[in-house]
Amino acid sequence: MSFPNQSRSFDERRHRVCFWGYDGPIEISFYAAADALQKLSPDMGGTEAWCLKTFDSAVEQIHEAAIRVYERDKGGYAFTLEAEDI
Repeated sequence: MSFPNQSRSFDERRHRVCFWGYDGPIEISFYAAADALQKLSPDMGGTEAWCLKTFDSAVEQIHEAAIRVYERDKGGYAFTLEAEDI
């Protein structure tokens, strides 16, 4: 699993940050839920700017969690990271 694509976006409807990883040529979608981001930065609010800032400041930890979730639940193409995954 690698994360060469540095882009991320905020899904306002589901209140989460979307990012992508690659297992060889296969693109995997990941979503960092607001509760997972809140665990990383409990003092901050839940705005889009806060979610993206928290994601950026903890991107390595989030990528490590994404790898664990992917390895645990291999077989899908989309995974959501919840607070317990961080």
